[in-house]
Amino acid sequence: MFGPYVRSAMSDNTQKFPKDELLKFTTGVFTALGVSPAHAELWADVLIWANLRGVDSHGVLRIPSYVDNIEQGAINPTPNIAIDPLQGAVAKLDADFGPGPVAFKAAMDEAVKKAEQFNIGWCSIGNMTHAGAVGYFALQAAKAGFAGIVMSASRPMMAYPGASVPVVSTNPIAIAVPGGDHPPLLFDMATSQSGLGKIMQARDSGTAIPDNWGLDENGQPTTDPHQVSMLAPLGGAKGAGLSLMIECLTSLAINNPLIEPSLRTGEGKLGRKINGVAMALNLSVFGALDVYRENVDALAGKIVSLPKSPGAAQIYAPGERGDAVLKIREISGIPLPQGTIDRLKPVADKLKLTLPAAL
Repeated sequence: MFGPYVRSAMSDNTQKFPKDELLKFTTGVFTALGVSPAHAELWADVLIWANLRGVDSHGVLRIPSYVDNIEQGAINPTPNIAIDPLQGAVAKLDADFGPGPVAFKAAMDEAVKKAEQFNIGWCSIGNMTHAGAVGYFALQAAKAGFAGIVMSASRPMMAYPGASVPVVSTNPIAIAVPGGDHPPLLFDMATSQSGLGKIMQARDSGTAIPDNWGLDENGQPTTDPHQVSMLAPLGGAKGAGLSLMIECLTSLAINNPLIEPSLRTGEGKLGRKINGVAMALNLSVFGALDVYRENVDALAGKIVSLPKSPGAAQIYAPGERGDAVLKIREISGIPLPQGTIDRLKPVADKLKLTLPAAL
């Protein structure tokens, strides 16, 4: 419902950039700030992957804030990521406040490794930073033939029923399963009505937002993205409750709470740590993996062939909309609104890099 609203808002005053050049630029930004080449390439790949799939809220518009966080010490560009194998199928990773994508990639690698041995793997992540579009890491497991589930938890930034201040976060959850001839199915959602990145996207595009995306400082709905003080939970109490339980499964599970200390102390937003979980399930333990893949293909095929309701142009299985956008953007380029371009230019100048030329 909301994706087309933002995409149409971006259609005016935008320029398109080739994915390879944007990837090179993004990698250059991170390496210029001291991130290792391997980590910089991974981090950049996650951002460009989001842009290619139409999830612009988690793409390169995030670069200026990442740069600020590195320069202010909130993101550690050279983390000492430590994995504790713990016992059995469960492991724990300390990200040392490094880039979130680096931590999540390592955690899913460990979860898959555990699943290969124990049929299920769970790797908790502590002390990481923003990971971007977490569906990337669920898909990492699916491409290896496993079911993947990822979740992350962060500081209060979303409303809670009955409360006048932000209480919970937008704690995303993503699930991916492997297909056969069909690409993996991927479902990726935040527990908010709209993620903060879409609010940032609307600011860059100079557009209004739906009145159920965010609340102003008085707790009232607003259509002005610049007036959003807290995000609105998806489905009211349902989204808020799901977010709170993700905090319990991620942060509290490793004795690294985020919400309660923040509410108690009023700790500032900058540098607030993020926790997460990466899970992998060995589907072949239940039967032949090829049969599972065939069943996924059949399910996806049946979904998209259902009778359409009035006004519906197409029915998508989870992940298909992003797959379709990716095919287009790989050829035609990644559209960026002028507001995002204007915020990237100072970054390029500061780091003595050249912003890619538009197509």
